[in-house]
Amino acid sequence: MTTSTQAAPRLVIAGTSSGAGKTTVTLGLMKALAQRGLSVQGFKCGPDYIDPTYHTAVTGRPSRNLDAWMTSPAYVRETFQRTSAEHDISIIEGVMGLYDGKDPLSNIGSTAEIAMVTETPVILVVDVSSMARSAAAIVLGFQQLEPELNIAGVIVNRCGSAGHYTIVKKAIEQMCSIPVVGWLKRDEDMSIPERHLGLVPAIERGELEPLFQRAADVLLEGTDLDLLLELASSAPPLQYTSNNIVHAGGSDDIEQLPQVTAPHKHNLTDTYQPVIAVARDAAFNFYYPDNLELLEAAGARLQFFSPLAGEGIPEEADSIYLGGGFPEEFAEVIAANEPFLRGLRQAAQSRMPLFAECGGYMVLAETLTDREGKTHTMAGIIPAQVQMQKKLAALGYREASAVQDSFLLKQGEILRGHEFHYSTITYREEEIIHYAYETKGLRGLKHEGYASGSIVAGYTHVHFGSYPEAAKRWVEHCRMYRQDQV
Repeated sequence: MTTSTQAAPRLVIAGTSSGAGKTTVTLGLMKALAQRGLSVQGFKCGPDYIDPTYHTAVTGRPSRNLDAWMTSPAYVRETFQRTSAEHDISIIEGVMGLYDGKDPLSNIGSTAEIAMVTETPVILVVDVSSMARSAAAIVLGFQQLEPELNIAGVIVNRCGSAGHYTIVKKAIEQMCSIPVVGWLKRDEDMSIPERHLGLVPAIERGELEPLFQRAADVLLEGTDLDLLLELASSAPPLQYTSNNIVHAGGSDDIEQLPQVTAPHKHNLTDTYQPVIAVARDAAFNFYYPDNLELLEAAGARLQFFSPLAGEGIPEEADSIYLGGGFPEEFAEVIAANEPFLRGLRQAAQSRMPLFAECGGYMVLAETLTDREGKTHTMAGIIPAQVQMQKKLAALGYREASAVQDSFLLKQGEILRGHEFHYSTITYREEEIIHYAYETKGLRGLKHEGYASGSIVAGYTHVHFGSYPEAAKRWVEHCRMYRQDQV
């Protein structure tokens, strides 16, 4: 266990609400800083997969999620410090409004919580369209709601003119005693695309690069970049305790987790590095970097493959990880990849550990009916049919308690995560449903997912940082699977 103290320039870009313009400011700032030759590390508050993809495209390095409810404040501090230490500046994009999160009566799950956990100055983005001095009242209210939060500056968005900016700047600075460091004019061409299906591959192809450049140009027209850098450098030294693996669940306590105890003896040495095959392409791309790194830290070697490119399960695989994404957009291609679907069936029959989340869960079903009503044959491992819906079917944080023992969890053990999907799954009436989890969310308890044999699958996107023992147990079961095959 080591304690480290390091000062690192950093800013949180927060909004007064969703749609205030924080993503535009974040991307413009990241691009502008990168053009100055600075190494920028991006972060996103909360369980989001799309915005980190934007950050990665702009900065050239993987963006990270910071979520103190899914993991813990201690985990967030360690992750933030460890992944930002080698870079010139860190930019953390907020989620929703500054104080919006899991609980309307506290800061849990909010941008404010992350800002306080990481001791990071906040730049508040305010939409000032159709207002003048009232903008000062908004900023003053945000300051007073949480006195411990360091709102260090303001950027005003959707100003009608330079004169409009001058008015709101004077009002805010008079009443709030913090600088208004810049403004963005009304620009209908500057709207960030809705986070629609298929957006991730478009970002990766570079199709949004002109938008990123436009965001930087608009930001630089009216913003004092040097003052922003001064505010970023005013962040205090951040102290954290490193123990490589931290225990989550909302506590600041860091504990060394117990070693995995194998269910039976085996001959394979612990130095054997099992292979986990990870599907990664436009259909399967929702993975927390932390999840992958915790599997590697537990001793696994990850081998990525693309079902959309016609690839099957790698021959050397000891396990399979099917993440979320947009399989419904590519259902016809997936259905035509018989080596992939056959490999999944063979893996299930041989009791290879197979973990699937959301989109991956859907592919394990018998059929997937897309939005146009066309039904596609999937792997058929889970006795159920998936139907896409026009409206959101589930959204929110989840605490997933294991209904039964598996290679991932023992009965009653908990992983935290979130649900976000437009599909529903219907099991055959004659089947006994082997649920994976009992999940707790805002609307109470429900049974969810599927666990049978060597399969664990469900709609919940889990974060292994909430219970790193799960990653260790998974890797140990991979070794046991290989020993059985030997």
